[in-house]
Amino acid sequence: MNKIRVTSDNIFPIIKKFLYSNQEIFLRELVSNAIDAVVKLQTLIKLENLYDIIDDFKVKIIIDQINKTLHILDNGIGMTKEEVNKYINQIAFSGAEEFIKKYKNISTTDSSSNNIIGHFGLGFYSSFMVAKKVMILTQSYKKNEPSIFWSCEGDPNFIMKEMEKRDRGTEIILYLNDEESKEFLEYDRILKLLQKYCKFMPITISLSSKSKEDKEIVINNINPDWKKNPLQLNDKNYLDFYHELYPNQLEDPLFWIHLNIDHPFHLTGILYFPKIGKKIDVQKDKIHLYQNQVYITDNLEGIVPDFLSLLRGVIDSIDIPINVSRSSLQYDTSVKNISKYITRKVADKLDFMFRKNRENFQKKWNNFKIIVEYGMISTQNFFDKAIKFFIFSAIDNNYFTLEEFREKIKETQKNKEGKIVFLYSSDQEKQYSFIKEAIDRCYEVLIFDSPLSVHLIQKLEFSYKDICFVRVDSDHIDKLINFKTKEKPYSELSEQEKQNLKNLIQHYIMEKFKFSIQLEDLSKKDYPFLIIIPEFLRRIKEMNSTMGKDIIEKDKYYKLIVNTNHILMKKILKKETSEGERKRMIQEALNLTLLSKDLLHGKNLTDFISKRLKDLIQE
Repeated sequence: MNKIRVTSDNIFPIIKKFLYSNQEIFLRELVSNAIDAVVKLQTLIKLENLYDIIDDFKVKIIIDQINKTLHILDNGIGMTKEEVNKYINQIAFSGAEEFIKKYKNISTTDSSSNNIIGHFGLGFYSSFMVAKKVMILTQSYKKNEPSIFWSCEGDPNFIMKEMEKRDRGTEIILYLNDEESKEFLEYDRILKLLQKYCKFMPITISLSSKSKEDKEIVINNINPDWKKNPLQLNDKNYLDFYHELYPNQLEDPLFWIHLNIDHPFHLTGILYFPKIGKKIDVQKDKIHLYQNQVYITDNLEGIVPDFLSLLRGVIDSIDIPINVSRSSLQYDTSVKNISKYITRKVADKLDFMFRKNRENFQKKWNNFKIIVEYGMISTQNFFDKAIKFFIFSAIDNNYFTLEEFREKIKETQKNKEGKIVFLYSSDQEKQYSFIKEAIDRCYEVLIFDSPLSVHLIQKLEFSYKDICFVRVDSDHIDKLINFKTKEKPYSELSEQEKQNLKNLIQHYIMEKFKFSIQLEDLSKKDYPFLIIIPEFLRRIKEMNSTMGKDIIEKDKYYKLIVNTNHILMKKILKKETSEGERKRMIQEALNLTLLSKDLLHGKNLTDFISKRLKDLIQE
């Protein structure tokens, strides 16, 4: 049987243009190969008792601006002539993968072989994206093997020969393209890339330049906190690591979750809850995905549910499939399982915090509540767990779970359909007078002031059919709650007088507003007018606003409630009252109502409006 053979004649243009999405990836790939070379040797030392090899294992990156070369050196396993032929001259033959297969059945408690990074065998060739020529100088750990020189100028032709004996390990020398790649001769540019991709690789990495100004510095933390046992870490360790991840973040996170699982997949990491408040901003400091301590991406769509994208931190897993260039993710059932695991761990952590120290949980609640709301809206599994620790904040600064609040108000706050009414306010200042009316009747009022409130309310009402949420200013309080024992006010106006009143008010307000008008027999103590947005219309308005559209004219959302029992109405209807006086009284009372609706700032303004209405009646 004949075999299909792949020619390499055209592989270099493909690598340069299509394999890697970003030129800078070459540095990550070459450093990863160097790390692998050291880890392989460390593994062999233990497996084959090579204890005569004692060394300070390190990977070095050296910039030579005079010769326009970039050097990546390691003192790892090195390569023989046969291995150069196998791993370099045959494209996409991964030495790391073969190494793992060879030693996978050997019994050892050492886990260092699990840190081998390479997989596809293409990383070395990424160097040709930036280099016009690449040289390899290598000496195997097998002392009787000769040192090998290899050179290629980005085509299928190469030079390979034995060379003068050198120290164990491999040196890759990139002769950079003059204009296209000169940025990679800049010390600060290489430093930034190493800090991005190699900051937590498991072998010490140093950077130096042949320039006198640039000293050799160590780049990485070889034992990051997410790889440690949580029992070895204290709060200070976690906070220090957070600021190591995000050096520009001045504020400490609220708390964190340490992830660590070996079955049915391998995953470690630390997720931090920052102070979010009420805004869902695009995160600059996102969660970072690593594989064997090598940075892959901060685009974790599919792995981390949308609501947890508001968190910060690190996830490291060898079981998350990535594409051949290691620059983006591929999705399969393991990704779904990892996403479910992360969601469950976050929910369990929040539930534990709530049960362990509720007072402390409540103090921090408003700083991360929006994350929980987002999760409850978007992820059913999270909703099912979060409903136990989601807390409603009330006007009086008390906190209740849904079950606690429902139990507290189930006998006193019901509507005419028999549903339990959860009264709420989205703005305590602007809705002060409506809140006061509710509190005067001994009703409980919640605070729902998040941009996600309307969506969460819909979700809660769908899940709990016996409750409904109503904002305090969506109608007169006595219409919102069906208080059976309370007698309804008796109207002192006849039906004809009511119609006349409605016609007059409609005539005078339609010049400026398109409110719908509704006459109600309210208490004489209530305002003459009440401007409301019915609950269902306001929800439509808010949902349309979040989607950037509004299909209803603004005024048509509003309803003008006319209190037929207010003394001002009788004055308006008197025959002796002139047309001009009627218009003036209606418009001034309406202006005072608008003031209370849109600009209300607490008790002082409410008192002013009440006083002015009295003056208007007496004039």
